[in-house]
Amino acid sequence: MARLRDCLLRLTVTIRSLLFWSLVYCYCGLCASIYLLKLLWSIGKGPAQTFRRVAREHPPACLNDPSLGTHCYVRIKDSGLRFHYVATGERGKPLMLLLHGFPEFWYSWRHQLREFKSEYRVVALDLRGYGETDAPIHRENYKLDCLITDVKDILDSLGYSKCVLIGHDWGGMIAWLIAICYPEMVMKLIVINFPHPNVFTEYILRHPAQLFKSSHYYFFQIPWFPEFMFSINDFKALKHLFTSHSTGIGRKGCRLTTEDLEAYIYVFSQPGALNGPINHYRNIFSCLPLKHHMVTTPTLLLWGEKDAFMEAEMAEVTKIYVKNYFRLTILSDVSHWLQQEQPDIVNKLIWTFLKEETRRKD
Repeated sequence: MARLRDCLLRLTVTIRSLLFWSLVYCYCGLCASIYLLKLLWSIGKGPAQTFRRVAREHPPACLNDPSLGTHCYVRIKDSGLRFHYVATGERGKPLMLLLHGFPEFWYSWRHQLREFKSEYRVVALDLRGYGETDAPIHRENYKLDCLITDVKDILDSLGYSKCVLIGHDWGGMIAWLIAICYPEMVMKLIVINFPHPNVFTEYILRHPAQLFKSSHYYFFQIPWFPEFMFSINDFKALKHLFTSHSTGIGRKGCRLTTEDLEAYIYVFSQPGALNGPINHYRNIFSCLPLKHHMVTTPTLLLWGEKDAFMEAEMAEVTKIYVKNYFRLTILSDVSHWLQQEQPDIVNKLIWTFLKEETRRKD
């Protein structure tokens, strides 16, 4: 009888795995077909415009603004990769480490670099494969284990054993994982617009609306085609993410200036600059859900109610995975790009959380 139960359990796990991967690959095919139709439509309307790209050899002045901090580089001994980051605030002050999302880079934290340097050594990192950080070629180099180790190694290289860790979007995913795997490294955890990783994987399978909103996760599983689609029409898709009515910063928000937008296009228009960022997504389905998933660090989760990519219900469910002080703040009429759209409100909420005495939940 015990052997039969064991066989049935293994069969159930196998069937669930097959159904899961069938869903992944079928949705990949569907997304690829939709984007192929978009490409053909664009070519039909104007082939010259579709394949037009403006050469950008020099970075916009805002990327070298001294008020944002100093550009620094560190080479990690074990991986051999060179990481780029922008740092401000006095050395020796507590470390605040900022992890950006997609398609972003260190510059998405410009408002926070200026704000928190009075009391923290603030470091905005270019993640592996992004911006001026080295970008390994193979997708296997972007597994979640590698990304977690990167952050640990960066802390060691900076001479710190712990930090205030803040992550947005994909950087939020990494921040959750760091807090789970290395809780001793995180004094306080702040995540912007990304739920606990297990909430994300469970919710997406049960809610078709979220499956649709996360279609880029599936589209990015396809080799080279996503990078190509991002680059056509002189990176129109990238501009659309930040400026369109459906996905961009809201009308009441702090909109990107022309120079801000050009900074993003400059970074991602460099040769091979999209490969690394999209490779981050190409390992996600083999790494989730997590075996160990509880967070024991005081946590603040900030959420934009108008996020076009994440449903707010996931934020509410996240609290069951935090066995410590947990605060959730959902901002109405705010998009996915929370720390850029409403920097004053976000900064105030972060200050309040940092100055609070938090207690572990029983």
